[in-house]
Amino acid sequence: MSTFKTYTHQAIVVGTGAAGFSSAINLKKNGIEDVVIVTEGINMGTSRNTGSDKQTYYKLSLSGDKNDSVRLMCENLFNGGSVDGDNALAEASLSVQAFMNLCDLGVPFPQNAYGEYVGYKTDHDPYERATSAGPLTSKYMTEALEKKANELNIKIYDKCLCAEIITDDEGVIGILAIDKITGEAVLFNSPHIILATGGPSGIYKDSVYPLSHTGSSGLAVRCGAKMQNLTEWQYGLASVNPRWNVSGTYMQCLPRFVSIDSEGKEYEFLSEYFDDVYQALSNVFLKGYQWPFDSSKVLTGSSVIDILCYRETVLKKRRVYLDFTKNPFGLTNIDFEKLTEEGYTYLKNAQATFGTPIERLEKMNAPAIDLYLKKGVDITKEYLEIALSSQHSNGGISVNSYWESSIKGLFAVGECAGTHGVARPGGSALNSGQVSALRVARYISVMPRDILKEDEFIKKATQAYTRHTQLTENILSDIDNVSEYDEKIKRTMSDGAAAIRVEEKLIQLIDETKELINNFEANIKTDKKEKLFKVYKLYDMLYSRLAVVCSMADFIKNVHTSRGSAIYYSKDGSLRDGLEEQFRFIPDDKSSHSKIQEIYFEGTTPIINYRDVRPVPDCDDVFEIVWKGYRENKNVF
Repeated sequence: MSTFKTYTHQAIVVGTGAAGFSSAINLKKNGIEDVVIVTEGINMGTSRNTGSDKQTYYKLSLSGDKNDSVRLMCENLFNGGSVDGDNALAEASLSVQAFMNLCDLGVPFPQNAYGEYVGYKTDHDPYERATSAGPLTSKYMTEALEKKANELNIKIYDKCLCAEIITDDEGVIGILAIDKITGEAVLFNSPHIILATGGPSGIYKDSVYPLSHTGSSGLAVRCGAKMQNLTEWQYGLASVNPRWNVSGTYMQCLPRFVSIDSEGKEYEFLSEYFDDVYQALSNVFLKGYQWPFDSSKVLTGSSVIDILCYRETVLKKRRVYLDFTKNPFGLTNIDFEKLTEEGYTYLKNAQATFGTPIERLEKMNAPAIDLYLKKGVDITKEYLEIALSSQHSNGGISVNSYWESSIKGLFAVGECAGTHGVARPGGSALNSGQVSALRVARYISVMPRDILKEDEFIKKATQAYTRHTQLTENILSDIDNVSEYDEKIKRTMSDGAAAIRVEEKLIQLIDETKELINNFEANIKTDKKEKLFKVYKLYDMLYSRLAVVCSMADFIKNVHTSRGSAIYYSKDGSLRDGLEEQFRFIPDDKSSHSKIQEIYFEGTTPIINYRDVRPVPDCDDVFEIVWKGYRENKNVF
């Protein structure tokens, strides 16, 4: 142990996305001088490397004459289902502070001539609270926050993968990390660990998450932290390479859907399901702003398009593409008036009732074409491969109103925190990441924990170091099969535990995952110490996957209904005409929305329960009392 590098800091943030940088900045501003960031790569992560046609930030209305309020926004967040009221109230209350901080840092959110931040409606939003800085809103946020972190001289340990969270009987005491360059282990002694590692995207093959982001939720699972709502994800159609949502005008321009089998034969498969081509086109149009797969839109709505794509790729083993160069169904000219009124009116107002899909797209949103061209795909000439993909995790680490986990001193901010429930307003995740950073900093500044003396910490960290040493000895070999296992694990999850879920398949995945974990060091091999970080990422992915599939299997057994962005097969359910039996399901009656599923592990054994959501706090505040409490301890409780 004496040869081991050991660093001691008052607080450690793991991750360099928008939530991670914001956490470090706010800790520093709240008097926590010795805060550092540990990251496997400064330029990695979802915040910096993803976006959409108009990436949304959700906050309290700051324009117009509509009556909005903190309580109304809280109510909308809370009503998404399986959401804790105190988290919803905090996200609403601090949304303006978090948003204005980003504006002050230079994120170019648009204002009108008089300074109002004009908004628009997003999904699950009745008040036009949404705003955007363009397709790369979260990238601009991350860059602005990184600049501020550098100005504050916040130290960053780059290319340093957090491999294990170290705890004792009192809570978290530090982490063990792997230097990605040398493969050597490093110990960090700290009583405050803030995870800002995003969603566990690495468990899925078909994913909109950037390749540089895999998540590290397995860290929390392995140290015994409670997780919640791991059944709740958001899935939607996205291009495979590059990974990008094909939402908005990519659908509203009415592209042609094509699948190709292993022999190269082409199928325009929507015509095999829809008798009326204009009904098909109307559903494609709706996918533009009904982009996420939604179980409530399967039996009669547009989410049947997602299922038809899933059927081609998973059941028929074909590859699915969008073709923007020709009109669908062999139509030389589309009779746009035969679309639903909604589709026709939109395209008419956009002056796009003419030509081919690419011509309509150029008219409505020319930058959408340039976006793919800059990523190496010319959709004016080439097919664009797509799949039904994971896009966002609504569940995650279970946290209290200060985003502290069930383990004292371990906090989770941003997407790795499980605060979003079943259905969240679009863009609320960006707000949540900034608000959680404010809450964590406020709490730690008032309720700090003591740092262990280095010799005491090293003594308590011995087991973690011994585990690392033994793993290294057992894993190093003359072969390297990490990528092979990685590919298989991701593929089976996308096929059997994404938007379409069947109990028997979930149970099979649980058994497979437990076997992989229990025999990990016997089966997984790498040929270089410098590749050990990949081994740890695979190990983390397995624990993330185990928690997710156990949660899904328990949900289908105990709740029975489908909800959110997934359907669970039920022989007693409803089936849309023309679909296979495995797509039969019981629609959501919202009876489960007042409960939150929690899960934690003892080894690989899950302990699962359903608790009531925490209600929205009833704050009948008197100013003088609030003021007094704020002077004393910032009203932290």
